[in-house]
Amino acid sequence: MTVLLTITILILTGIALWQITKIFELSQIGLKKDDSQIATEKDNDLNGKLMFAFLVFIYLVTIYCFWAYTKVLLPESASEHGSIYDTLLWVSFAIILFAQTITQAVLHYFAYKYRGINNRKAYFFTHDNKLELIWTVIPAIIFFVLIIYGMITWGQIMNFSEEDEDDLVVELYAQQWNWKARYGGLDNVLGDANVRFLNDFDGKNAVGIDSSDPNGMDDFVVTQEFHLPVNRKVIFKMRSQDVLHSAYMPHFRAQMNCVPGMITEFSFTPTITTEEMRQNSDVVAKVNRINKIRYDKSQKLISKGEEALDSYQFDYLLLCAKICGTSHYNMQMKIIVESEKDYEKWAVQQQTFSEIIQ
Repeated sequence: MTVLLTITILILTGIALWQITKIFELSQIGLKKDDSQIATEKDNDLNGKLMFAFLVFIYLVTIYCFWAYTKVLLPESASEHGSIYDTLLWVSFAIILFAQTITQAVLHYFAYKYRGINNRKAYFFTHDNKLELIWTVIPAIIFFVLIIYGMITWGQIMNFSEEDEDDLVVELYAQQWNWKARYGGLDNVLGDANVRFLNDFDGKNAVGIDSSDPNGMDDFVVTQEFHLPVNRKVIFKMRSQDVLHSAYMPHFRAQMNCVPGMITEFSFTPTITTEEMRQNSDVVAKVNRINKIRYDKSQKLISKGEEALDSYQFDYLLLCAKICGTSHYNMQMKIIVESEKDYEKWAVQQQTFSEIIQ
């Protein structure tokens, strides 16, 4: 009812404004006015000054954004490859910012300097070979260097070399709207799986493990959070049950699409444990800001007799970077990075596939 009333009010307001506009137009009939479509010298002078003022405005806004919002950026990367990824990102940003600053300054300054005053006339010329060469060759060289740099960085990140025995293999299984993580168990080898097996064993086969494959019997699946050992390479095998998802782990600078009907792959080595990242100064400041907001909100909720919000604590997260449906925003899973010893202790406590189906 509220939505219908709001829509009705908006429609009636629009009709009222339209009628007022028509009345104003009728009231102007017979009055003297300048119908000339040619800008006067006063118009040109005003527009030129406004262009220059806007140049100052956008740079002041840019400076303010750097000052006010850089604190919401991600902290240092928690993966081995993250530093080269961040370097590529900042180099690209620096070049874009430099080019934008120069081109916008020239554009707005020239619009101001050569505004149409004092009978000034624009000078036209058909072409300038030297100028054309400059603004074609220089951007082309910059783009070429950036592309080559990006391809080299991509090659370093996407390491498809053969798996070592020490590499941990983890499957990330996506479906609307949750994640599941499957581990290879003691042999660190994932068994075959297919969506056709999801209904086997009264629905206990959460990711469709093929029970005829002996490698899958010691696999185990977790749904609330998954653990990773620090300083050990992790190879992720990714599947999707229904639609296109995207496994996004921002603190590790890792993202890969999960495509129905195929297995995609991404690997990285975690370098900072969850507890160590919680001590990072940027993370501490962010947590404090969030909890300040939550505290203020909780005070209002308590005054209304409602339950207060829980305090926020930093955790690594696995998110979905595709808009995969109505509950897409809720598709996330906690990641715990810990020592090898703590990881092994956690892993042996998990229930294997063979134990579930018995």
